Amino acid sequence: MNKKTQIWLGIFLIVIIVIVIFIMTGSQKTQIPVVEQPTNTIGYLSTTTGFSIYYPIGFTVDESYSYQELGPGTDISGVKFTIPASLSAGTNLGSDSYLSVEQIPQAQTCTATLFLGQQGPTSMIAQTTTDHNVTYSVASTTGAGAGNRYFETVYAIPGTNPCIAVRYFIHYGVIENYPAGTTKEFDQQALLTQFDAIRRTLTISK
Repeated sequence: MNKKTQIWLGIFLIVIIVIVIFIMTGSQKTQIPVVEQPTNTIGYLSTTTGFSIYYPIGFTVDESYSYQELGPGTDISGVKFTIPASLSAGTNLGSDSYLSVEQIPQAQTCTATLFLGQQGPTSMIAQTTTDHNVTYSVASTTGAGAGNRYFETVYAIPGTNPCIAVRYFIHYGVIENYPAGTTKEFDQQALLTQFDAIRRTLTISK
């Protein structure tokens, strides 16, 4: 084998190694497995952010959504999936409750606290959890005002860039404030289970 052939062979091997490393790194970065479409759902694909997700029939999609609770100049863009009216009708659950997929560009570390700031009486500490082979940074906060309660949980995906997260936003009224027998208390666990099922269909292609 002459010297020129050896050089070209070396270059070829280097290219192969770089490709393998890139594929392995990308796989570790997103950690999001491809899932089959569940029944009674609609598929949503974002060509800009590079994610897809399945949501139940009846949910409303808002592509112009941005989270604006962190103060001026700190809006977080994303896509919102609002619950259908049938889930809140006759209950104390707010019809504005939703799940959203959001992103923060150029974040050095992707953590749930980036999406919640310093809301609440104390600083939040994100916890790391693994669900269906996906690792998340998770943090929650609650708020109250004028007989209303606001519960938020954020599941951020470490290693993604832009930093991608799924937010649960649940708004409900204090059940004691309704006239007796007029309003049914909503099933929070059932709603969380539904949101969990949606979150688990998230696939990141970028």
